[in-house]
Amino acid sequence: MTIDPLVLMTDVDQATERLIRTAEGLEPGAESAPSLLPGWTIGHVLTHVARNADSFVNLLTWARTGVETPQYPTPTAREEGIEAGRRRPLAEQIADLRESHERFADAGAAMPAEAWAFHVPSTGRSAAYLPWARLREVEVHHVDVGRGYTPEDWSDGFALRLLREIVGGAEKDAAGLVLRPHGLEHPLTMGAVTDASPAVGGPTRSIAAWLAGRADGSDLTVSPDGTLPTPPRWK
Repeated sequence: MTIDPLVLMTDVDQATERLIRTAEGLEPGAESAPSLLPGWTIGHVLTHVARNADSFVNLLTWARTGVETPQYPTPTAREEGIEAGRRRPLAEQIADLRESHERFADAGAAMPAEAWAFHVPSTGRSAAYLPWARLREVEVHHVDVGRGYTPEDWSDGFALRLLREIVGGAEKDAAGLVLRPHGLEHPLTMGAVTDASPAVGGPTRSIAAWLAGRADGSDLTVSPDGTLPTPPRWK
């Protein structure tokens, strides 16, 4: 599924604004409250989203200039950045979200057309993939905040692309699954599918959220009748 990266940059703008509105509606001190991610507070989630934007600025800079600019300067920088910022007051977290997004948007706007085709070695993909990767981070972690934004709020296009990405990235020797999203003419398959592999059906958003570990799959069906299988771990 190929989408113009500049179109996706607009989607990132809108998704980030939705996340900021959610954060602005939180009560004082909410940064210390648990998120839906085990072991992470809301402050962890918001700080991670901000630092992820800056890490993608590094990759866009690499693509634009050709000068090696790693996503994170050291192997431990990602975790250190989250830990350093997670306890900040909510107002600082919100300002950081907005300012880091502006840096990402500016980096995207500075990209000449040919730079989007640059192969970013650390990702194994072209720079044109980065706006989608950023959109995925914002939308999925908005759900993780756990304050009213759910996979039901994802757009049809986002849910379908997320679903296809998870399916495409599944290990070939994983337990086989046949997926039947409503509205798709042909089923999707994951892992080593056999005649005995279960078929899971339901709304695209629900299947994508279940595979991403953001829903329990309670609204999905299984054929033949039985217990919903445990999905492969999404990396």
